[in-house]
Amino acid sequence: MAALGYEAGLPWWGIAAAGVLVAPLAGWAGSRIGRLRGLRDEVLEPGEKALGVYAVQPPYREHLPPDAHEGPQYELRLTSRHLEMWERAVLLWRHPLPELRLLAEGPRLRVFHDGREAGTMLLGRNAQEVRDHARRHGAS
Repeated sequence: MAALGYEAGLPWWGIAAAGVLVAPLAGWAGSRIGRLRGLRDEVLEPGEKALGVYAVQPPYREHLPPDAHEGPQYELRLTSRHLEMWERAVLLWRHPLPELRLLAEGPRLRVFHDGREAGTMLLGRNAQEVRDHARRHGAS
């Protein structure tokens, strides 16, 4: 490490031991992410692409928040043809973009389908970004 201009405080075997302990956790997390992505990609139509996934929160809490290791409980996925709401690996709803009307109010996004409200959610990011992306692909 001295060739890089600094000296490590741990011996090489200490770093290797930490790596051996962390590797199974990283493998487990990677397999869960891959499994979830695979399940979600099964609903895509031929030629449809996932454009973005946004962690969302319901505007009110019905139950306790998930544990940190479980990741976000609800995610909104924008594809080239649909807007989808997922609760981890469960598809709650999926609507074609041309049939949707989206309203962004700061961090709050309201989704309307067939004149009825399909969902209201709080986004970690600005809801306007999701609305703009959806409009480029046919939503109003």
